[in-house]
Amino acid sequence: MSRTYTDAVANRLEDFLSSKSEEVAQITSSAAEIVNSIQDLTRGGKRLRPLFAYWGFLGAGGHPEDENIVHLGVALELFQGAALIHDDIIDNSDTRRGKPSVHKRFEAQHSSLGLAGDAAQYGVASAILTGDLCLSLSEEVFADIDCLTPGTRAIFNKMRLQVMAGQYLDVLEESAGSAYDPAEAVKRARTIVRYKSAKYSTENPFLLGGALANANDELLESYSAFALPLGEAFQLRDDVLGVFGDPSVTGKPAGDDLREGKRTELIAHALALTVPEDREFIQTRLGANSLSDMEVAKMSKILQESGALSETESSISDLTKQSLAALARIDVAPLPLAGMHYLSDAVTKRSK
Repeated sequence: MSRTYTDAVANRLEDFLSSKSEEVAQITSSAAEIVNSIQDLTRGGKRLRPLFAYWGFLGAGGHPEDENIVHLGVALELFQGAALIHDDIIDNSDTRRGKPSVHKRFEAQHSSLGLAGDAAQYGVASAILTGDLCLSLSEEVFADIDCLTPGTRAIFNKMRLQVMAGQYLDVLEESAGSAYDPAEAVKRARTIVRYKSAKYSTENPFLLGGALANANDELLESYSAFALPLGEAFQLRDDVLGVFGDPSVTGKPAGDDLREGKRTELIAHALALTVPEDREFIQTRLGANSLSDMEVAKMSKILQESGALSETESSISDLTKQSLAALARIDVAPLPLAGMHYLSDAVTKRSK
């Protein structure tokens, strides 16, 4: 059933974006590239956010062939696409899923067409507009859902607000650097994880699916108790992979998060646990434009030897246990419950 649903989401997404590409091309063929880049970005992937919505929908009594849950899946994929495009600009990431990030794609287009001006600036400007379009298209698809309940709309609106606030907190944290008290770094990092990623990756999709099927408050609360710690574990695993992951699997260079200067919970633990000399090295070199491969290796070693990696793995384990305990208390039919167990494994037992 999961595969049938994700295929339906993929097909609907492809058809929708193809129609938008044709619509934009009627303005000018040159502008079709902004839709084409969204289309390429949103192809493939695990469709985890739509799947959370799907099993939340079925758990609340929704019909598996209801077209509305497919629309919701498409809206979530487009929302994620917008978040990824803007996040890569903010983090100055060159790659996404083993391919050039959208702003780098437009930068390459500038060079290939022999356009005037600065290629990097053109790439960023074009990607910002593409991300804005992707966000707008997400709202368009969501608004087309039949019998959209007020509760579903409220959750969707809150999800967007939370992500923007969480993203800003992330930017603020990276810019503050050593100006912030390292003793509070873990708490700040967890807040960013919760609002920038966990809520929109797992909790809100789950709640959206449930609300779309008119789930009662008790069921929605049990969904949150399961999905929020799972989403936090998901992001912490992503943070570990951003430093220690295999580039051939993750699609990003080794230590990429260190080059981008991400002040993750992994970094926060290191600031609290390491010796002053190593703390100073992290504070001054994390995210530096001139950060060398040797310095990346040194910082990675500090994260391991200080116990920061171990602390983060412990947090992942604790959050996973908390999520599984909450899952055992969810009162739904056996089939959606099995789907929720599948998602739990997919999120926590991964290498990319």
